[in-house]
Amino acid sequence: MHAPDGFIDVPVSAAAGVLAAGAIAVSLRGARRELDDTARSGASGGAERTAPLAGLVAAFIFAVQMLNFPVAAGTSGHLLGGALAAILVGPYTGVLCVSVVLMLQSVLFADGGLTALGVNITTMAITTTVVAYALFRGLVKVLPRSRRSVTAASFVAALVSVPASAVVFTLLYAVGGTTDVSIGKVATAMVGVHVLIGLGEAAITALTVGAVIAVRPDLVHGARGLGQKLKLRVNGELVDAPETAPAAARSPRKVWIAGLVTSLVLAGFVSFYASANPDGLEKVAADHGIDKQAEEHAVADSPLADYGVKDVDDARLSGGLAGVIGVGVTVVAGTGVFWAVRRRRAADERAEDTSPAGTSV
Repeated sequence: MHAPDGFIDVPVSAAAGVLAAGAIAVSLRGARRELDDTARSGASGGAERTAPLAGLVAAFIFAVQMLNFPVAAGTSGHLLGGALAAILVGPYTGVLCVSVVLMLQSVLFADGGLTALGVNITTMAITTTVVAYALFRGLVKVLPRSRRSVTAASFVAALVSVPASAVVFTLLYAVGGTTDVSIGKVATAMVGVHVLIGLGEAAITALTVGAVIAVRPDLVHGARGLGQKLKLRVNGELVDAPETAPAAARSPRKVWIAGLVTSLVLAGFVSFYASANPDGLEKVAADHGIDKQAEEHAVADSPLADYGVKDVDDARLSGGLAGVIGVGVTVVAGTGVFWAVRRRRAADERAEDTSPAGTSV
């Protein structure tokens, strides 16, 4: 669903860019709290491990987005990732995860226009994350407090988030579309095909969340508070049992390694077998003549354009190398962003502790 340059006019694209920039600024502040809360809870094994985990989520989303799956005759879909990111690491951090992926895809792989980056962040990062997490939290509150409920809520939230993203794109197109096409037809086609894509998104999201919950429920942001602490009876009263697991046992290193290996295999090998059909937006654009206004990407000659390595003739090797490079760059860039966010939060706390108002006498 990466919109290229030319689908939306300059004023609306610029407005979407301003909205995206504001959302990212808000998310940076919110992500500091989310990463800090994760570190303090001990779930990640320490503050120094929260950034790599968030960076891994971004890399995993990049990898799975390469796996287009067929949804209808001549149409494919791929993960958007907002629901998955929000449930795993929190909504603010989730917006940043998907935004990092979209920025790297646009700059390195010529996937999604540079002037349309604000549009893509608005539809694929902000909309999916906000809609999915709001629905997820509502479902978790009314469903039984169990791991199965978290997985079920993940499925529904992811399913709804995809057509919601299609609706927002349609609204942007209604205001700033560059072709004279009936908005009713565009809306019907976009929502219809993206409901089908949402089923694939829901399945991927639920399977991933369920897999992480099965081994480390403490690493799932959306599953916090579901676990029951062990109680001991002391002098006739129930008290919380002391934590007996050593810090090393709570380290997420094995999960991080498994996640990275999985991402590399998906992007470097499995992606070769992904559907070559156009995705939902591309198909709707082609059917209704919207694609006639698409402009050539500014970095169309990039060495990694179209998810292939330039001058590597073997298609499987070229695509696999591009996928592996993409995962590597995303995990490094994502980890760097979230490490900087965590460092800023720690610096702010130290400044508060040393300020006159925060000094005790």
